Amino acid sequence: MIGHQAEKLEQLVASNSKKRSKKTRFVAITSGKGGVGKSTISSNLAFVLAQSGLNVGIFDADIGLANLDVMFNVRIKKNILHVLKGEATVADILIPITRNLILIPGESGDEILKYSSMALFERFMEEAEVLDKLDVMIIDTGAGIGEHIQMFLNAADDVIVVTVPDPAAITDAYATIKTIAVIRDDVSLIMNQVKSEKEAQAVFDKIKKVAHANIGPQLNLELIGKINSDLKVASSVKKRELFSLAYAGSSVHKDIVAIANNITKRLERNVLVTSNESGLTGLFKRLMEHF
Repeated sequence: MIGHQAEKLEQLVASNSKKRSKKTRFVAITSGKGGVGKSTISSNLAFVLAQSGLNVGIFDADIGLANLDVMFNVRIKKNILHVLKGEATVADILIPITRNLILIPGESGDEILKYSSMALFERFMEEAEVLDKLDVMIIDTGAGIGEHIQMFLNAADDVIVVTVPDPAAITDAYATIKTIAVIRDDVSLIMNQVKSEKEAQAVFDKIKKVAHANIGPQLNLELIGKINSDLKVASSVKKRELFSLAYAGSSVHKDIVAIANNITKRLERNVLVTSNESGLTGLFKRLMEHF
């Protein structure tokens, strides 16, 4: 029943799609376990990208531990599920954070499709056009390798796994990469809480060696950046501040800027995304294709 509904919804999206000049790049950020700084990185990365002049949306798909509201120090009353149930409009749930940055309180992919009716979805797609001018949508997924998380990883242009130089976290990160490799052959890694570039590279090289030996050389595993261990990060989280805003001159801010620059380079050669895959409309279209 749900599969049939997804097929009909996909046809609806296709019929409603308009040729747009804007392309949204979808960047999913995930981790093998909780507590490695995934949401902290997602929120600061979204902020830095927005500060650079890009139109950025950040979609909170970490259903179990949704905490982007804490990161941005805002209150979330309703999410995308309320829109699909007809209990709110898209405009009702969007939370402007700063210039060029919008928080989109989300839900899991299976919940989105489970509760959407044709009439509600049609209205939702029309309302969601307000987000079609997004350059980048950061998707902050849950930790682990659950089925609803894989939906978002499948739909994204870029998948970034966050880990720390801890044996248990590295093992979990590798397990996540192994699962992702079943659905795609390109994965990026961010090494968080490292002492130096040298340590980040050394840990990454070990993961890459094991991955190539067990998964195969076809896997394109890339270190997209690192973030040094710094008490300023923990301090900013406690204060409900973004470290990139509170400590703009710090080394950790420079680290996140370097990661943002790498994503911007990918955006400039954005050949994977067709012009009708924009904003929430584009994300939902992709989710349905992989359902």
